[in-house]
Amino acid sequence: MPLMAVPVAFALGALGTVKADWPDRPLTMMIPYTAGGASDFQARIVTIPSEDELGQPVAIINRPGAGGQVGWNQFAAGARKDGSELAGYNVPHFIAQSIMHTTQYNKDNLEPVANWGADPAVLIVSRDSQFDTLEDLVEYAKANPGRVTVSGAGQFVGHHIATLQLERAAGIELRYVPTSGGVDAMRFVQGGQSMAGFNNLSDAYRARDRLKILAIADLERDEEFLPDVPTLKERGFDVDDTSVNFRGVMAPQGVPADRLEMLSEAFVNMFNDDRVKRRMSAGGSPLRVMNREETRALWDRQQQTLEQLFEGMEAN
Repeated sequence: MPLMAVPVAFALGALGTVKADWPDRPLTMMIPYTAGGASDFQARIVTIPSEDELGQPVAIINRPGAGGQVGWNQFAAGARKDGSELAGYNVPHFIAQSIMHTTQYNKDNLEPVANWGADPAVLIVSRDSQFDTLEDLVEYAKANPGRVTVSGAGQFVGHHIATLQLERAAGIELRYVPTSGGVDAMRFVQGGQSMAGFNNLSDAYRARDRLKILAIADLERDEEFLPDVPTLKERGFDVDDTSVNFRGVMAPQGVPADRLEMLSEAFVNMFNDDRVKRRMSAGGSPLRVMNREETRALWDRQQQTLEQLFEGMEAN
């Protein structure tokens, strides 16, 4: 026992030193989507307690493009290795893209810090759409292969994955329309540029008076925000929760282990702060807090699931 106590005490002492001496400047969190979308909206909420937990503010920087690829490529290639430059992640998005495209990033050269939320994809149409139910849309798609356009926040993101899964489960052909982010994907539906869309539950919840929300791509209904919206599965379409959008914070590979652990502890505390819980709930944004180890396990599971889903597919 005495032999084991020395390294433990040393580790705790080292972590205390990190907390006392670092961070010594404001941190940044890069969000690779447009301002106003769910990822941006939530990132600004969950970092409200940053000065309490870190002693420094966290500035949100938007770097949108290609469904997240522009921002994540730049982050993986050039972020500082001292832990002061962080990024928001979206899973399955960045893992799916690293499988299907040549990217600078993958789950093995990025470091999870903590997860704050789980935002399912929901199938939406405009308020004046001819489709009142999921079955209406599927019936029309069967009679008109490739005519139903479905917008989403880029290629091989959760919205795209939900579209692929619905196509296979319903035996229909949809035409997926990738956009620069959730905000544009929503505008496509509301403005009539697409007949339908998969979008984030949180975004759809805030716009629910201007939409019809037909179904949710998850294993269970969302009893807190959309209790009356059925899952695709309960309507007879075998679509699981692979497209659920997990959001959190990550660091580039190379940040010292003690700083990663310190950051994980601080961000978990931030995500569990009562101010964050109230504002996330008011915005229709589900919380699902996970620490660094739990987030790493999530990334590993998603890698395996997505490799199986995309087997035999080619990127457009």
